Amino acid sequence: MENHLVTENRVTMNGQGGLTGTPVVAGFAYGPVLWPGKRVEYDETSLGTDRVIADDERDAESERLVAAAAVVAGRLRDRASHASGAAAEVLAATAGLAEDRGWIGAAKSRVAKGVPAPAAAVAATAQFSEMFAKLGGLMAERITDLNDVRDRVVAELLGRPEPGIPTPSQPSILFADDLAPADTAGLDPAVIVGLATRLGGPTSHTAIIARQLGIPCVVAVARLSEITSGTMVLLDGGAGSITVEPEESEARELVERSVAEAALVAAWRGPGRTADGTDVAILANVADGASARRAADAPVEGIGLFRTELAFLDRADEPDVDEQTRLYRDVFEAFAGQKVVIRTLDAGSDKPLAFIEHPDEANPALGVRGNRIGDDHPEIVRTQLDAIARAAEESGTTPWVMAPMIATAAEAAQFADLVRQRGLTAGVMIEIPAAAILAPAILAEVDFVSIGTNDLTQYTMAADRMSAELAELTDPWQPAVLALISQVATAGAQQGKPVGVCGEAAADPSLACVLVGLGVTSLSAAPAATAAVGAKLSTVTMEQCRAAAAAALATSSPALARRAAAEKLDH
Repeated sequence: MENHLVTENRVTMNGQGGLTGTPVVAGFAYGPVLWPGKRVEYDETSLGTDRVIADDERDAESERLVAAAAVVAGRLRDRASHASGAAAEVLAATAGLAEDRGWIGAAKSRVAKGVPAPAAAVAATAQFSEMFAKLGGLMAERITDLNDVRDRVVAELLGRPEPGIPTPSQPSILFADDLAPADTAGLDPAVIVGLATRLGGPTSHTAIIARQLGIPCVVAVARLSEITSGTMVLLDGGAGSITVEPEESEARELVERSVAEAALVAAWRGPGRTADGTDVAILANVADGASARRAADAPVEGIGLFRTELAFLDRADEPDVDEQTRLYRDVFEAFAGQKVVIRTLDAGSDKPLAFIEHPDEANPALGVRGNRIGDDHPEIVRTQLDAIARAAEESGTTPWVMAPMIATAAEAAQFADLVRQRGLTAGVMIEIPAAAILAPAILAEVDFVSIGTNDLTQYTMAADRMSAELAELTDPWQPAVLALISQVATAGAQQGKPVGVCGEAAADPSLACVLVGLGVTSLSAAPAATAAVGAKLSTVTMEQCRAAAAAALATSSPALARRAAAEKLDH
């Protein structure tokens, strides 16, 4: 079989033919290509653009639109309730889009002028998609989600089946331009054994959910559409390569080896420790009590990131202390006696709150989000901390509490004071380059920090994480990002304070070893990814991790960093 050298995020053709993109989830997959069926197709007749709704029928038509959106939102919420982690979070956010006041209002205003509901939904989506594209950043990421909502609402209005991914008759490798969260979260790893997209980046919703499901995945693959359905391909999620029509016996041998390695990973039960005995806490990312209980079955030592957004999204009023207390206590009790790190509300930007007025921002990704919402709405922060404190008391837990989007030492100090007033352990997220640069000053104010590599990478490289053209820049293996992580870890070691990583970088087994070599003391990822990380760490020494980290830092690209680290870790 021809070797596929992945040096840049460009297509290469060699041997029998192949493509390269950005690696996301390691592992080999072999099978026929499956392209999803076309989304709902509309013509002027089905949309009703050739007619005008009578005045006395417009209220009923408006109600029909709202009802269809509510049905779609309900289905998405139901899927969210059966998912966990990032999948549950993005499904809930997408459900919120289906009933977004702005989008519904734009569609209803058209109905009020006589436009039929299906046409109104399409026109409103085009209006918002254009606006999101101009905003760029995380808002542009919502275009795929909004188009998915549009298709589902229009299908409901037209009485057609809900669009989605077909179920193949044999294990297949799914190719797509991009996938909406509702489609990705519903994939069955037993039949969709590999995944490749033309768009997206290493921290896109598709990539995050693929990691959670453990499906070998490559994103940002140019010219993917040249490979037709039914073509046999070999996907290498670790190298980011796709081989067209490979030699079957060699492909199956690689898959069998990958399956055998997966079996060894599945047998790993912890605790996190290098081959020479250095402890590294392996923790789980969760979003609610249900996902925490499922995570308790994984080989983890606690929770490194408890996202609290699900309690706030897709609702018209702020949850009170009692409601929040029940949610937090549910998670604390699932990990009684173990470490639990809870992140305060990370809303704004692509996750707006319906019960507050968000400012109109030219670039929401750089605007009022995360902890900054507390500047104008301090009651939200106080209420949440009160609920966390009550849940801690009722469950006999002392959680670690951290704030997102901290940029200065003064912000860290202010938040830490609020947390300590309630007898809790105070920390902050490091996801803004300024915070990484000022890590010594910030660590002096708090008890711990956790690095969110998704946003840290996006902000460091000034690259939209959803841009396929910039996927190489948003790769967490970027040496510039590793250099900032190294600065933070060094500051933590000097002050004797823990430095964790809870971004998607912690789900990459090889990168996890590099992070440990840089001085990171804990790794938190989707529960499904933790065994692979722990198993990999158990095969290498701390000396190898440090050597891999130094080698990666000395390179000039993600591909070179991967290769340099592998040479140190695999020998």
